[in-house]
Amino acid sequence: MKKKMMTAVLAMTMVAAAVAGCGSSSGSGTTVELTNEAGGDAQAETQKAEADQTAAEGTVYKVGIVQYVDDASLNQIEKAIEAELTAKGAELGVTFDYADYTFNGQADQSILTQIAADLVADDVDLIIPIATPTAVVMQSATEENQIPVVFSAVSDPVGAGLAADVNAPGSNITGTSDAIDTAAIFDLMLAANPDTAKVGLLYDKSQASSLGAIEDAKAYCDEKGIAYVEKTGTTSAEVQAAADALVAEGVDAVFTPQDNTVMTAELSIFEKFIDAGIPHYTGADSFALNGAFCGYGVNYEELGTKTADMAVDILVNGADPAATPIENLERGIVTVNTETAEALGLDYSMFKDMCSEVVETVTAEEFE
Repeated sequence: MKKKMMTAVLAMTMVAAAVAGCGSSSGSGTTVELTNEAGGDAQAETQKAEADQTAAEGTVYKVGIVQYVDDASLNQIEKAIEAELTAKGAELGVTFDYADYTFNGQADQSILTQIAADLVADDVDLIIPIATPTAVVMQSATEENQIPVVFSAVSDPVGAGLAADVNAPGSNITGTSDAIDTAAIFDLMLAANPDTAKVGLLYDKSQASSLGAIEDAKAYCDEKGIAYVEKTGTTSAEVQAAADALVAEGVDAVFTPQDNTVMTAELSIFEKFIDAGIPHYTGADSFALNGAFCGYGVNYEELGTKTADMAVDILVNGADPAATPIENLERGIVTVNTETAEALGLDYSMFKDMCSEVVETVTAEEFE
């Protein structure tokens, strides 16, 4: 990071010493040490805060944003992050330069690795990876240089090895989680159809974010005496084949957690399930936008906004990512695709008493 030095002179007993600030700055990232021999501690603290504020103004922070793949949820998160960084920059008088450092990994490990190397070479001040696979790559790339990483939409940060503890992540990384309540989703499933006897579990086994929720789903089914069939796919074509297999198995419903591979394929499989009379219950609202019957989870716009706020706190206020708790937004928002519900003949009126909010949507590719 580029550093600049400036000197400030305060009247009477106030003595200011300029020290190096952080950020790839076009202004000055200076902090000021103040003392008051007369004991005016409150006044000294006020003046120090004002000096720090003035010093930060004009600073340019280089922020890398790396999305795992194009899908409705992740696109929504990225847009929210960018909007919040722009708004906070205007509010604080600084610039968050993300436009020059925003990339899409296209769900390709080699591309993500190259993006990480490029961001490190560009000496960015902070990296925001979106989704678990992206966060894992960015963490690996920053272990030695300790560039701060603030991830977004990581379902199980501890299980993925990204954090030692959600309250004290450790090292240079923190962020936001979109962990879901799997049991609550299955409760919705049984409320809509108490006769559900066999459930299909559709996911990508290479997606670490899906594994914990799938294990929770199996435990729920075992407890309730519900049979389950697992089908997986690592590409859209494989997911389509897995969906066909679940239809052939005659499942009563299908469950998918926040799985980016299945999300990418949803527009190509939702009609298969509708034609077979099978409701698809999922762990994100974007699935419902792309044709699934029901999505249950966090508000991804709020998740992106919160992620950006955490990044700003680290860059501008010097917050330590290692000691910044991972944020898990309030869960309980159900999104129902009304076109799919009508096609399936499903009544979801009881959902309003089982969650914090029911949102209705129709099939589209992106959120407006």
